[in-house]
Amino acid sequence: MLWAIINGSVYKYAKINMPTFNELKKNLKKDFSNYKKIKVALLGDTATQFLKQALRGTGFEKEVDLDIWEADFNQIERQVFDPSSELFEFNPEVIIIFHSAHKLLDRYNKLNPTLQNSLAITQLELINNIVITINSQLKCKIIYYNYTEINDSVFGNYANKIESSFLFQLRKLNFELMVFAAKQSSFYVCDLSSIQNHSGKINLFQPSIYINTEMILKIDILPEVAKKTIDLIGAMTGSFKKCLILDLDNTMWGGVIGDDGLENIQLGSLGIGKSFTEFQYWIKKLKNRGIILAVCSKNTESVAKEPFEKHPDMVLRLDDIAVFVANWGNKADNIRQIQSILNIGFDSMVFLDDNPFERNIVRENINGITVPELPEDPADYLEFLYTLNLFETTSISNEDAERTKQYQVEAERVVLQKSFTNEDDFLKSLNMVSFIEPFNKFNTPRVAQLSQRSNQFNLRTVRYTEAEIENSIVDENIISFTFTLSDKFGDNGMICVIILRREDKDNLFIDTWFMSCRVLKRGMENFVLNAIVNCAKENGYSFLKGEYIHTEKNALVKDHYFQLGFEQATNHWILEVNNYQEKKCFIKTKYINGT
Repeated sequence: MLWAIINGSVYKYAKINMPTFNELKKNLKKDFSNYKKIKVALLGDTATQFLKQALRGTGFEKEVDLDIWEADFNQIERQVFDPSSELFEFNPEVIIIFHSAHKLLDRYNKLNPTLQNSLAITQLELINNIVITINSQLKCKIIYYNYTEINDSVFGNYANKIESSFLFQLRKLNFELMVFAAKQSSFYVCDLSSIQNHSGKINLFQPSIYINTEMILKIDILPEVAKKTIDLIGAMTGSFKKCLILDLDNTMWGGVIGDDGLENIQLGSLGIGKSFTEFQYWIKKLKNRGIILAVCSKNTESVAKEPFEKHPDMVLRLDDIAVFVANWGNKADNIRQIQSILNIGFDSMVFLDDNPFERNIVRENINGITVPELPEDPADYLEFLYTLNLFETTSISNEDAERTKQYQVEAERVVLQKSFTNEDDFLKSLNMVSFIEPFNKFNTPRVAQLSQRSNQFNLRTVRYTEAEIENSIVDENIISFTFTLSDKFGDNGMICVIILRREDKDNLFIDTWFMSCRVLKRGMENFVLNAIVNCAKENGYSFLKGEYIHTEKNALVKDHYFQLGFEQATNHWILEVNNYQEKKCFIKTKYINGT
């Protein structure tokens, strides 16, 4: 088993948290009825029936019901390029494509030597044609497994210098595949190559099985491949981690700051201190890409903050931490306090603590939070966490880097609010301003990202790609709005998106309404509705029509339309525009780009 090469504590964790293939198969007999259903098509040039089982079984572990249609063996091109194929009849939400390196080697071997140095470009052209064809007929995401390395040893190490070698072409193809994916909003690379690099080829591929069954992936590696795939599907559908909560003593540094003192904790470039320093560099990179960092430590606050303020080898500083909680209280209660400030779900949080007792307390008392069983040796922290792939994402934006500051400011707002006895006075004191503009080429990436990430305040939870947002800009039946919100503490950036769809001459349908939970209880709901109603009136509509589609995460807005004065009609909510009384809010408006 792949984990046998790792120390005992990690092996134990792997046994508990990485089910075997047989355990995943047992999941197939369990009840999926309460889980979100996602239609998935699986296409491979090699046998994929066991991969299908592993994917569905892993879906159960992640509370997702994958309705998987599997194409016949080696039918990728026929299914894609035949407009009447079973693939298009199935109409999947996600298509998984597995072009194997072994089949590519077969093609390479049959090529005229003068054409071997163009294999990567030829294969990429095929992939491009596949993507174009799928996108022209389906509204779906595409997951493409990259290529595991095969060194046929024809040229030895010289294979890295001669373009016609298979290894050169394979590495070139994987690189070009990354470049290609960066330009495609609905195309995602699942890194099968890194699984082989981590596990070893011997754990991924067995020649005798391939020769007799055409199956590339060994049974034992399928759970890891399935997990990496499901992580990606989860991120596509809004399930991902947003926050990393950190213990301090023997987690962020070696030793106990309260007992050992600043000069004696272990940090730096030598010995065990190097492990903690490298660990902090990894955490810093997570923060820079938008993961919220919080501290939860049993400690005196001033003592706990001292290394952040004074230790020369600390990589993380106080301005990297969104919420800092250090006291002698129960860690589960302190994490609840952090959650109340951040206003995100516990299932979006990861808690790291070196102490098994503290991990267990948090795990048993907070449903949904992820608490990895860290190895005993801090030198193993990073390699262990790399394998867990806790922070999968499908998009990155410039605003992500500002997230920590936004939540630090939110903590300041919480403190200020406690000093007011009257809520209206508190809201007036914030001096809030909202910029309103339609979709455009500049805000499209952020709109698409918010669409993928918004779960709690999302009335219909419809996800959009950048391409779909771009198409809506020129759609005469769509009216779009984006809202920012700033106040005296700072700028929250874009926090709300509205898509209105013209149904007929009387009805304007609220196709999409999602908003950041950071701005709840500041009157933003009223402000947005006032703007929507004004738009409806200006365009001659008599009614606004809203819809709430329940998901596991959006119960927060179940009564949203009722609370705003809409009346229920069958499966929809209706608001009569002409009788609407503008709702109270303390937000000033600024329209830009001609809206």
